[in-house]
Amino acid sequence: MIKTPASAPPALANNWRPSNTRASSARGHTTPTLMFYCQHSLGIGHLTRSLALVEALTGQFKVVFLNGGRMPAGLTLPAGIDVIDLPALGMDDGHTIVSRDAKLDVDSAKAQRARLIEAAVQRHRPQVLLVELFPFGRKKFMREILTMIAQVRTLCAVPARVVCSVRDILVDVRPDQQHHDERAAWLLNRYFDLVLVHADPALCRLEDSFAPRRTVRPPVQYTGYVVPKRATPVPRQRQAHLLVSAGGGIVGEPLFNAVLQARQLIPNRPPLRIVAGPFLPADQWRALQQRTAGETDVVLLRQVPDMVDEMRSARASISQCGYNTALDIVISRVPALVMPYQTVTENEQSQRAEKLAALGALRRFNGIANTGAALADEIAHLLQFEPADTAINLAGAQRSADLIAHCYSQAVQV
Repeated sequence: MIKTPASAPPALANNWRPSNTRASSARGHTTPTLMFYCQHSLGIGHLTRSLALVEALTGQFKVVFLNGGRMPAGLTLPAGIDVIDLPALGMDDGHTIVSRDAKLDVDSAKAQRARLIEAAVQRHRPQVLLVELFPFGRKKFMREILTMIAQVRTLCAVPARVVCSVRDILVDVRPDQQHHDERAAWLLNRYFDLVLVHADPALCRLEDSFAPRRTVRPPVQYTGYVVPKRATPVPRQRQAHLLVSAGGGIVGEPLFNAVLQARQLIPNRPPLRIVAGPFLPADQWRALQQRTAGETDVVLLRQVPDMVDEMRSARASISQCGYNTALDIVISRVPALVMPYQTVTENEQSQRAEKLAALGALRRFNGIANTGAALADEIAHLLQFEPADTAINLAGAQRSADLIAHCYSQAVQV
């Protein structure tokens, strides 16, 4: 059972004065430190959302960012934060932890991570610990996370606040789903002070994909969706090409192959611009290059600075339906066909696609295993599709920062 506060707390308590460290020190205050633990294991969605939150948080906290996965090359980090790269761990398709560092096995990586986290806590003594996804996910990192929480609680003179950051939709088709939900609720009650759900409750609510029988005691606050801060968009004229993308790319190969196959069946086939993603395995990237060699109307890119900018200039988009990709589609208002990544135990993207398709924001195609003529027909419909206007709350980054600041100010007053 999930209890949501009847009314949201004020953005900031009356005695809270966000400012930089130097200005605060002049008045006898110091900027509090927030440690952000982000373990992104497969793609880049969790990392992208976390960094958007970090950028908003830097206005009110000194941020120490614990990065637990691979950092894509060329990624621009928010200014003024202390990034600690832990030995990168991830998950394979079978949900087994793997080391992303060829020099370290999993056990060695875990041992180094434990030492780095303890040293970081000792050095920075954070007043707030923000944990991404856990305990709704990251069960295989539980020992590391609970040890970190205990260290933070022990060292901080003022009662440290522990906050959970979670996306809009959770996976809810695990074989042990009820047990998983009960364990997550117990951990929330035992270790956390606040749960931030990065969603618009008019579209998604936590209880849609999380149904423990026990009551969740920490306040559950909906922040709105979290998107990176962008400059005022430059008007774009839509061009003739289809934009094809798959987020970080680690599970993108089936989508790319399906689109290339279906495109052969489309009269006056449109040009393609394929953004493979930084994590598409090297052998699959080479195979994609070989498959499209000599096709002058197919452009291959590893990654781009801003997917929204790419979508604004495309005739239409074909992609998966991860959190960030879905929001990029909504923001850019590109005619979009999504082919959600899904497995026997992964249904988050398909649920998101269903909700957005019901709003008319995009079209949805679930037949990636049986492509060809069916997908070619869907692409033909896509070229005639006009997305509907949506009124989704996209102010989640700043709202999250305000809610965390309020949570911290309450601890200071105790």
